[in-house]
Amino acid sequence: MFDGAIKNATQVTVVVLTLCVIGIMCALRLPVGMIPDLEVRTITVETAWPGATPQDVEKEILIQQEDYLRTLSGLQRIISTASMGEAVIELDFPFGTDITEALIKVNNALSQVPSYPENVDEPRLYATSFSSNFFMFFRIQPMSDQPVELDMLRMRDFIDDNVRPRMERVHGVSQVAVVGGADRQVQIRLNPNKLAAAGITVADLRKTIRDRNRDFSAGDLDSGKRRYLLRTIGRFESVDEFQSMIIARRGDSIIRLGDVATISLEHFEVRSEAFVDGQPTINMFLRKEVGSNVIAIKKAMMPVVDQLNREVLAPANLVMTPITDDVRYVKASVSNVWRNLIIGSVLATIVMWLFLRSVPATMVGVIGIPVCTIAAFIGLFAAGRTINVISLAGIAFAIGMTLDNSIVVLESIERFRKKGLDRFAAASAGVRQVWRAVLASTLTTVLVFAPILFIEEEAGQLFSDIAIAISASIVASMLVSIAVVPAASARVRLSRDDSQGGLLERLGDGFRVSVVGVIGWLVRSRARAVITASGILTGAVLLIVFLTPPAEYLPEGEEAKTFSLMIAPAGYNLSEMSDIAEELHEDFVPYVGLDPDLYAAGDSDVPAMSWIVTFVNPKTVFMIAETTDPSHINDLMRMLNTRFQEFPGMRGFSSRGSIISSNDGGSRSVNLDIGGANLEEIYEVANAAYGRAGEVFDEPEIGSDPASLVLAQPLIELRPNWIRAAELGLTVEDLGFAVAALTDGAYVGEFLLDGDRIDIFLYGTEGSNTALGSLPTLPLYTPEEGIVPVSAVTDLVERVDTDTLRRLDGRRTVTLNIIPPRTVALETAVEIVRKDVVAHLRSTGQVPAGVSLDISGASDQLETTRKALFGNFLVALLLSYLVLVAIFSHWGFPFIIMTSVPLGLAGGIAGLWLLNGSGAFFDLLGVAFTHQPFDMITMLGFVILLGTVVNNPILIVDQTIYNIREEGMRPELAVKEALSVRLRPMMMSTATTIFGILPLVVIPGAGTELYRGVGAIVLFGLLFATFVTIVFLPAFITLVFRITATFRRGSPRIG
Repeated sequence: MFDGAIKNATQVTVVVLTLCVIGIMCALRLPVGMIPDLEVRTITVETAWPGATPQDVEKEILIQQEDYLRTLSGLQRIISTASMGEAVIELDFPFGTDITEALIKVNNALSQVPSYPENVDEPRLYATSFSSNFFMFFRIQPMSDQPVELDMLRMRDFIDDNVRPRMERVHGVSQVAVVGGADRQVQIRLNPNKLAAAGITVADLRKTIRDRNRDFSAGDLDSGKRRYLLRTIGRFESVDEFQSMIIARRGDSIIRLGDVATISLEHFEVRSEAFVDGQPTINMFLRKEVGSNVIAIKKAMMPVVDQLNREVLAPANLVMTPITDDVRYVKASVSNVWRNLIIGSVLATIVMWLFLRSVPATMVGVIGIPVCTIAAFIGLFAAGRTINVISLAGIAFAIGMTLDNSIVVLESIERFRKKGLDRFAAASAGVRQVWRAVLASTLTTVLVFAPILFIEEEAGQLFSDIAIAISASIVASMLVSIAVVPAASARVRLSRDDSQGGLLERLGDGFRVSVVGVIGWLVRSRARAVITASGILTGAVLLIVFLTPPAEYLPEGEEAKTFSLMIAPAGYNLSEMSDIAEELHEDFVPYVGLDPDLYAAGDSDVPAMSWIVTFVNPKTVFMIAETTDPSHINDLMRMLNTRFQEFPGMRGFSSRGSIISSNDGGSRSVNLDIGGANLEEIYEVANAAYGRAGEVFDEPEIGSDPASLVLAQPLIELRPNWIRAAELGLTVEDLGFAVAALTDGAYVGEFLLDGDRIDIFLYGTEGSNTALGSLPTLPLYTPEEGIVPVSAVTDLVERVDTDTLRRLDGRRTVTLNIIPPRTVALETAVEIVRKDVVAHLRSTGQVPAGVSLDISGASDQLETTRKALFGNFLVALLLSYLVLVAIFSHWGFPFIIMTSVPLGLAGGIAGLWLLNGSGAFFDLLGVAFTHQPFDMITMLGFVILLGTVVNNPILIVDQTIYNIREEGMRPELAVKEALSVRLRPMMMSTATTIFGILPLVVIPGAGTELYRGVGAIVLFGLLFATFVTIVFLPAFITLVFRITATFRRGSPRIG
């Protein structure tokens, strides 16, 4: 096989070029994203009920839906939220769930709900993943030459009908959300006195309007040769028709709707507002489909936006402009990886040339870099993956590794040439001698990634892209080393003459002689060998035990965006929150577009921002901003929180933009679920936990769901006097509908206008602006006694409640989102919450018997993922051992090789400690340096290490076996000679791997937080393991041989 490849170089070249063409085609067809597409396993059910209070939404919608949804097979958790006019249920399913099948099951379950209140919309279902955030943001506002007074509120339906559908038709877009404005509404404002004079109740009027606003089909009729369709037309065709509608007849007089009410086409009561840079807007937020290319989406979207501006928006005096998008960060991150990959390749090539001192030999050695890189794209394409920061980082990590096999084969061929063999014979002999070691190194590297495919959590899905990229590259590197390298080396001159040896060669020879001399001295004495081997192993164990840092879950991202929330006490209205938002705009909007150097120089009080988006509702003011200088983002977050808390009773909560989780600190959040039946008890415990968390952590970010932690939402309950109501002939439905209509509006039906469904609502004379003081005197018409005030039929009871009801698995729950400072790892934070918050509250008697406290969120995923990673690491260890046993046909030698694993682990841990320690040193010097957390992606470095640190021991053990079997050397001499022969390729492969990875670790930039930790673990682990192995392994091998010889009472027998 080897000889055939060497002799048929043309055919080998054709195969390689064919592989490259296929790989390039695959690379061009791979979608581009920031991170791998994570598995969709959450289904959200949204049900709208305009005007309904959270208490009624819970009773009439949530509880009914939960009864049918909780029986779904495989359902892990159900989170329900009732707020004003809306019910939202989130269903979490296990990893590996067929989400399409789950959607069908959820829809079937909801279809079994017997009935909903009258004007409840059909439930809407959609599925989301852990990382499905919006990624493109646009604003629509009046043209600059138009007055701002252009009623943007009325434009929502126009935009929803004419702009959103065309944007959603762009390939790869899954959803376009319209934020801001209000839907159109036909408002019928009643004059209660005129209605009473006509002898019509509000309930009668509703029935009359509904009965009129209907069409009836009457089939068809045949006449001669033609067939006629029959319809009875009753629906209103224009708003003016409402005025002339006959609602009653009294003798000869006709009473029309216009006689007792005014009718107009308006919009729903505004429940929220949206601003960009302080200006009111309607915003368009885009979400992508799974597996789509965000760069391609943006490229396709921008012409559509231009077309919409020309054809749709400009005639309406509107214009749509981009606010921001995550595509910029994606492109910057991907570019960073490509840059680091190229730099790593160049550095590895230079290092190889410094060792070989021959351009032809170096070119032969590095020929695998482009081939293996292209092969990685084939692997990603075959596995259905994407080009993203993590998969590209895997390719970059593989650069140095792919050279290992080529170096081993190339160095072996060069040695046989120096022994006098011709080029073809040397190529054949060289590859034959080391092919087993190359195969062992490749299989161990590839097999360590196999168990990763069984890690189902989000971290495992992120791991798999690196595993696929590296595995494909390594397999290709093996094929290149045993086919392409021998064929090429047989046709070029590999090294210079000895007479041309320079300083580097002499230094290398001197280093080799010194190392071999020291090792020879060590292995000659059993005592020295025992002390060396045991001392190194003990040191490695101590490093692992004492320097392993507490763990994080996933990296949070380093985008210069803040997501800041000002949380108001319950009971605030939109008008008050809008006034507060206006003050915030006065404080921060002037700094949009400023020179960031002004803040750095102390000439500005607030960092310069590129943009600032604000969303206002009665509960919160939500501000999203991006600093022009990324280093200023933490200062801006602190300023926003401080300003929020200057408003009486307000709380602040800010988090950095996340590229993996939702933008609320999700992967660093310790969620404390406080559940029970009594809301007052739940809120008391939640406030106690909130205060205690603020004491045990230094300036933590603490959010909550519901946002408000006080039962302060004013609530007025109308409790009917049933005897009096019966005397007046009022049912609870008639009474409730009349009160709703005369205050905040009540639903009547739908009006079709140009194909759109517009809700029809009844209101009192003042619309939705009815004064609270007039509530007791609201006039109710009764046939028995005419007009009576509401207070004559009901008792008005005022109390306080919550503005949002949240349920976890059917139990009312408040969840605190405790995000510790970045100096406190998630693992440590979980223990602090468990011991210093939960246990403290229990020990001090602040937790009533009916209230439960449970820790969930990222901490659960951390523990689950770490257990899976540890278990699969052991499986990978076993697989590597069994592969080595099969290759070496021996049970003992693989065990010797595997002893290098703890050395690599210790090196990785020590390297991470040194990296963060040096970061603290640089911080003291005023130089920016990012702390590298010990997150789940960083831990993947240990799996990569397992496949790489065994490569050098394989070379030494393989050569030692050869020396003993073929050369008849004694173990001490065989080990010493093996080290002398293999030291140079070991140093070459280690150096090329380290310099190939180095740019990923030390060069900062967008997206580096995703792979910097992995690179640090591999780099330091390999560096440490290589130099320690040079000392440890010969001593350990010699010691094992001597012990074996003692038991056998003779010389060791190999094989």
